[in-house]
Amino acid sequence: MKYIEDFREGEHIVNHYLCKKRESLKTKSGKTYLSLLLGDKTGDIAGKVWTLSNDIQSFATGDFIKVDGVVDSFNDNLQLNIKKIRKSSDGEYLPGDYIPSTEKDVNEIYKAVCDFVNSMQNAHLKQLLNAIFIDNTAVKSAFLHHSAARTNHHAYLGGLCEHSLNVAQICEFLAPRYKYVNRDLLIAAALLHDIGKIYELSEFPENAYTDAGQLLGHITMGAQLVTDEIAKISDFPAELKNLLLHCLLSHHGKREYGSPIVPKVIEAFILNKADETDAHIKMFEEHLTKDAKDGWTGYIRNLEGEIRKSNL
Repeated sequence: MKYIEDFREGEHIVNHYLCKKRESLKTKSGKTYLSLLLGDKTGDIAGKVWTLSNDIQSFATGDFIKVDGVVDSFNDNLQLNIKKIRKSSDGEYLPGDYIPSTEKDVNEIYKAVCDFVNSMQNAHLKQLLNAIFIDNTAVKSAFLHHSAARTNHHAYLGGLCEHSLNVAQICEFLAPRYKYVNRDLLIAAALLHDIGKIYELSEFPENAYTDAGQLLGHITMGAQLVTDEIAKISDFPAELKNLLLHCLLSHHGKREYGSPIVPKVIEAFILNKADETDAHIKMFEEHLTKDAKDGWTGYIRNLEGEIRKSNL
């Protein structure tokens, strides 16, 4: 397998890749060509088919395809100039080569999540978390296999559970260090804060926004899931419900970042900062791994500048 991250200008590539996007476009002179986005677990690359012939067989977005082409450069970005394409046959490729996945053991992550659930002293929160993460097998499976984002951070198989656990662990560290913090409320909110991502994003290899995700967003859908599960628990305290939902609805911190309300209790404020911390540190980690092989990275919009490794 020749991974995209290892492509070099001038290389001749004959291999199988996931076609993530296919468009039929026209040059300024009116000639039809194909513009593709090809992917594997290491990244994406644009592909161009300038000459349509019998060597370009039928395929569609979402297909695995075998391509024959040469890596060239356009506007300082590598792209693949493709001469031949055919759909891949079953057995010619390993799906794991095309789906980016967490480097951590998902079973160990899930065990740690269950440990947090079992650590709840509040019986109502414990019952709620059991219902969502343990008893609901569909939610559990989606939680373990979804990404935490489409692109920015933890955008890989298992990214959602990894990110949620990281946030819970940061909150566990912070909770005893400050007054007025309800630890169980904070941890429950941390585990649940992104649960709506299982509805906002489609499964791999697509990992794209669903219609519901575009229209409603994960904050709204996550709050609805929690509201529905709370309704099944008798005598769930109204104040506890409101505080938990407030934490979920405010976890992006600001209205311009997508939260319908800003944090107004200390647990919600800590959750917002823990979520932001894990997301931004992961962005650093991923960009240093991918983009800083020769020192500094290029400009990274979400981090508002260039970054580099400490190299100590």
